[in-house]
Amino acid sequence: MISAYTGTQIREPERPFLGNGVGAVLMQRAAYGLANAVVRELRARGERLYGASVTVLAGKGNNGGDGLFAAALLAGRGMRTTAVLTAGEAHPAGLEALEKAGGRVIRLAQGNVAGAAAAAAASGVVIDAVLGTGAQGGLRGPAAELIEVLGRSRPGLVVACDIPSGVDADTGESHPPVLRAELTVTFGAAKAGLLVDPGADFAGRVQVIPIGIEAALPEPALRRLESGDLAALLPHPERRSHKYSRGVLGVVAGSHQYPGAAVLACRGALAAGVGMVRYLGPPDVADLVRRSCPEVVCGSGSAADAHVQAWLVGPGIDEHAHEQLDRVRDAAATGLPVVADAGALPALPRDLAPRFVLTPHAGELETLLARYGAGPGRSGVEGATLAAARRASGLTGATVLLKGATTLVAAPSGTVFSQADATPWLATAGSGDVLAGILGALLSQLAGSQGTFASRGIRGDDRWAGIAALGASVHGRAGTLASDGGPVTASDVAQSVRRAMTKL
Repeated sequence: MISAYTGTQIREPERPFLGNGVGAVLMQRAAYGLANAVVRELRARGERLYGASVTVLAGKGNNGGDGLFAAALLAGRGMRTTAVLTAGEAHPAGLEALEKAGGRVIRLAQGNVAGAAAAAAASGVVIDAVLGTGAQGGLRGPAAELIEVLGRSRPGLVVACDIPSGVDADTGESHPPVLRAELTVTFGAAKAGLLVDPGADFAGRVQVIPIGIEAALPEPALRRLESGDLAALLPHPERRSHKYSRGVLGVVAGSHQYPGAAVLACRGALAAGVGMVRYLGPPDVADLVRRSCPEVVCGSGSAADAHVQAWLVGPGIDEHAHEQLDRVRDAAATGLPVVADAGALPALPRDLAPRFVLTPHAGELETLLARYGAGPGRSGVEGATLAAARRASGLTGATVLLKGATTLVAAPSGTVFSQADATPWLATAGSGDVLAGILGALLSQLAGSQGTFASRGIRGDDRWAGIAALGASVHGRAGTLASDGGPVTASDVAQSVRRAMTKL
């Protein structure tokens, strides 16, 4: 499991080291890790080291010092190094090390931005070491102009030192201009802002370099499940399991206008290993479900009378589907775990519980927040996804899964999971219905698995968020398998769920 922290959570454990005069040691460890990451990246690309050119954009603080020391080490490997001092001054010891290693220095000023940008753009590697985790806001003055010009010129390999300058380490919010990195080399532990949108848009791949403070870190601000976690958490039937013990999922989905959503949700649930699916809906939609998924038990009764372990409500339900909305209300009142997709959100009670997993995209989350008088607008949600998901979970009392390029799952306790396993091709009609089916299947199978989740450090009601993160990852991996680098449909994704789970 990847644990990510705010900038403050990282800086606090550093204070004793700094007070004991070990700050220089931490900087050398960071610089060594950064330099080696650049070397490995160049070798992986089949490029030679000797004679290669590197430009470090160095701010005046410790982040700039990390970059300057790394550039000095790279100069020792025979690379041609240049430092652009974005504030005109720099970390004294780092600058001295670079100059001793033969590095060239350009002191940025209003009159030489174009020349400095041209020099950086001509380099094989650009290291962004302007702003660190303690920076407030974005770049200003000549430094901002430099990054803006450089971004348009599309330089070679861009490596961010600790965090891309202009990205908030705590929230992932971005303050343009930000230079998009292909690799971010971060120190001590991953920063939360690197694993949420829009910060993840600029971070590229993230590599963590241990520097010796890791044992002193507190509980993480954000977590990401990895393959080993997923394999341990996925449901596994016992020798004497039967269809009822493997979970029965009730599905209230589809309408006359959107009948296919019910089919896709049921396909997703069946593929994710649920023992039985009971569908409730209009007779014409039930007939379509029955023809597409003969395993599903279809009916048109009340949710209050159905015997299930969990509910999935909402896919394909519009505001005119009054009978379906009544079933949503009945399902919500059963006391069972509930996955609530977009169409169900208006019919849910105002005060929910962590066993409710809401699955909005950014536009739907904007509407949900507005219902509670806290709507920041869609751009506000997309520009601060972590804050928006946490806010929604806190206001509703539910577990909130915010769909996007990076899927965030926020629990009312403040625990957040971040999963980014999908291909961009997964942004297609019906994909969310398949996800909802996967989530419902996992809820019905894992609702009683507190011990399994506790063994991975996910305790109490946070397990609902853990189940949702598990489902999001399976869905993303299924989409990636189905796509194989090209276009994909929701039906393709449903067919690949079993393969994704088997590979885990």
